[in-house]
Amino acid sequence: QVQLVESGGGLVQPGGSLSLSCAASRGLSRIYTMGWYRRAPGKQRELVAAITSGGSTNYADSVKGRFTISRDNVKNTVYLRMNSLKPEDTAVYYCNLPITSDLEFWGQGTQVTVSS
Repeated sequence: QVQLVESGGGLVQPGGSLSLSCAASRGLSRIYTMGWYRRAPGKQRELVAAITSGGSTNYADSVKGRFTISRDNVKNTVYLRMNSLKPEDTAVYYCNLPITSDLEFWGQGTQVTVSS
C-alpha cells in the first residue's frame, strides 16, 4: 500500500502562482511515472502533467508553458508549480501513482481556486 499526501492548494488571484506537493509513503514511487490530475466542477477528471522516473514530462495543452512538474526521488515527492493561473484552472488536484493497469494510488486531493 502506498499513501500519497498532497499539500499546497488554496485560493489565488488570476495571474498568481501556487505550488503543489505530493509525498509518497514508500520509496517505490521513484521508479514509476507519477502524475497530477484535476477535476473541475461539472467536468471529467483530466491529466494535467506527468513525469517519468527518468524525468521526462508531458503536459495537457491547456497548461503548457504555465505549469511545471518535477520530482525529488530522495524525498519521494512530486511537485507541480503553477504559474499564470486562470479561473479555469480551478479544480481539485489529485496526485496519481500508477503501478500496473490494475493497480494505482491516488491522493486525497487538494483544492485550487483561482478567483479575484
